[in-house]
Amino acid sequence: MDIATELRRRLKGKVLLIGAGNSLRGDDGAGPAVIALLEGKVGASLLDVGEVPESYFGRIRAEEADTIVLLDAADFGASPGDLAVLEAEDMGGCGLSTHRIPMDLFFRYLKENGRAEMFALGIQPAHVRLGEGMSPAVAESVRALAELLQSVLSKPIS
Repeated sequence: MDIATELRRRLKGKVLLIGAGNSLRGDDGAGPAVIALLEGKVGASLLDVGEVPESYFGRIRAEEADTIVLLDAADFGASPGDLAVLEAEDMGGCGLSTHRIPMDLFFRYLKENGRAEMFALGIQPAHVRLGEGMSPAVAESVRALAELLQSVLSKPIS
């Protein structure tokens, strides 16, 4: 199943999109970059948690979302810029994390303390070096993913 079909199937009810990552570390800023492109353009709540998602637990729970999607750079062994739908249990196997808390633990905590359906959209980074800009492959994926999410979320979600 392609990502567009998967999103149309899974984005239900009140949707919260969370961008995680550090824009000063090249491709690690992919999640927040998608959030910035979507600002004011989708029928979903948007939250940029930077590299400290655990600081936003209260705010995330207060959203009372039906669907939570984490947008993040994740090393899942693909080519730079590739996208993947990742479940909470997949997040522990991704070899990249610049966050203070591992993403699988973050998801587990949210699942234990809420009712939302949760998954991640991972973008395979080329690099996460401090002070370097985003790679062309990831920048293109960020734009494409923002356009896809805008298309999917511009229609009423049931």
